Amino acid sequence: MPRRYDFSMPLPLSLFEQLPKTDLHVHLDGSLRLETIIELAESDGVELPARTPDALRRALHCGENTGSLVEYLKAFDITLRVMQTEESLRRVAYELCADAARENVRYMEVRYSPMLHTRRGLRLTAVVEAVLAGLMEAQKDFGILANVIICGIRNISPESSLEMAQLAVAYKNRGVVAFDLAGAEYDHPAKHHLAAFQLVRDNNINVTIHAGEAYGPESIHQAIHVCGAHRIGHGCRLREDGDLLHYVNDHRIALECCPSSNVQTGAVRDLASHPLKLYHDLGLRVTVNTDNRLITDTTVSRELWLCHTQMGLGLDDIKRIVTNGFKAAFLPFHVKQALLRRVTRELESIGAPSEPVRDSLGPPSVEPPPRLQAPGAS
Repeated sequence: MPRRYDFSMPLPLSLFEQLPKTDLHVHLDGSLRLETIIELAESDGVELPARTPDALRRALHCGENTGSLVEYLKAFDITLRVMQTEESLRRVAYELCADAARENVRYMEVRYSPMLHTRRGLRLTAVVEAVLAGLMEAQKDFGILANVIICGIRNISPESSLEMAQLAVAYKNRGVVAFDLAGAEYDHPAKHHLAAFQLVRDNNINVTIHAGEAYGPESIHQAIHVCGAHRIGHGCRLREDGDLLHYVNDHRIALECCPSSNVQTGAVRDLASHPLKLYHDLGLRVTVNTDNRLITDTTVSRELWLCHTQMGLGLDDIKRIVTNGFKAAFLPFHVKQALLRRVTRELESIGAPSEPVRDSLGPPSVEPPPRLQAPGAS
């Protein structure tokens, strides 16, 4: 018999950990374990601003509201220092999958930019293959399916993005499922990287683009209509353009929402004012993701739990959002169909239908659980 819950009270985090889930928007270089950073720094002779997990957490501003995307991205300078060897890349990819599998993530699309991992002379192909090796090893050990999204970086150069697009073409059907454009959004329009998008689209490769996070709906419009995005990363500011919003809805262009990260970068004021619930209520294909498990200090389960407790989404809503993740995955149709059948059966056995947990004053005020510690941290 399915376990029953008291729906007059907020549901426990443990319920959300039971749900089969996806994580379609997670950055490899923002999702390391603190202990791993320290160990890799010691073995590779890398300087860090701190040498204990607690001090390093503070130096990375994990889970803190930084006020802007540019400030938020500064933490990646530290994590990238220890991701410059094949062994470190394989280990980080493997551990990311292990941590995700522990909270019942079934499918994950791990994104990163190989050009950021060549400071010590690694070939781009070696970078890609090391990460793929870690993901495949984790699939064998934990059963989690994971693929790669290769990123160009807005604020570096269109030429480097084209080089990343060429890598995506070379590794299509070998573990790479899409191309993305990440990095500082403001003042770095996606249309400057059009050659990269043209190449991947000519090769029938999926496209997702960070847009509408640190810039307005014009960025989303450009991502879709100029660059051919099939999904949108974040999309917080889509609500500012109703016509575009309905276009996104009508064409089932999925939104890769990352609620806690959006608060920390200043894209939204707080979780209660996040547009995710509006998008969901309007019928958009909303997915919930971590963005960066370490820097944001979160899990997929926690993000879904916060949608429930801070935005007033009920269990039925959460289940639909979970299903959206599998529907939006960059997977072959028949693989996706089989996953969806299995996941739908599992979701039916968890909990029971519910109304959104809210009262006349809106979503309940619930304290989030204590900030996560990396495995083994004191």
